[in-house]
Amino acid sequence: MKQERAVRTRHSLIRSAAETFERHGYVQAKLADISASAGVSLGALHFHFENKSALATTVETTAAVSLRRAAWIAQRPGTNALQRLTDTSHALVDQLHRDVVSRAGFQLSGEAAHPSNVNLRQEWQACVQQLLAEACDEHLLAEHMEQHDMVATVVAATTGFELLGRKDPQWVSHRSLSGFWRLVMPCLATPAALVEVDPASAVRELETMAAVTG
Repeated sequence: MKQERAVRTRHSLIRSAAETFERHGYVQAKLADISASAGVSLGALHFHFENKSALATTVETTAAVSLRRAAWIAQRPGTNALQRLTDTSHALVDQLHRDVVSRAGFQLSGEAAHPSNVNLRQEWQACVQQLLAEACDEHLLAEHMEQHDMVATVVAATTGFELLGRKDPQWVSHRSLSGFWRLVMPCLATPAALVEVDPASAVRELETMAAVTG
């Protein structure tokens, strides 16, 4: 029972920290506010986390696990690389939309005030680069486009949605992302490949899963 209570307290502190980091940023976030929001004493917070940096690092690593898992689940067998790229982007947007820890972790990984070994934007860039390389091997990419330019465009736009979404949640939405892919995909894909890619197919699957899980 004591161990279960400790686990609940730790989870509550991580969520409270994520909400505070998302709202105020790393520098302005106060441990007293985090502990109060979690309903525990400042001493109890320090029992679980040495300092603000340790707490922020835990938020980041927790977010990384969730986002990596969402990306992995999106890799559906039997789909081509461009479809998996769009599906993965939707899965990550869904995770960011639903989970404050994922949003805060993604935000923290880009803050200069909190140096970290976790770089979620870099991981996303590597994912885009890998999937576009696979698309090239599958002869799905338009010949006139350079892979480097494709990667830069996709990463800049999608991370831009996340940044804008901090003020307006509509930017971090399936609608915004589907619109982006409908605009960009005809430039990336060959005509034959374009027919096989549905920019919104993952949305329907995610909505079905959400309905099943309640």
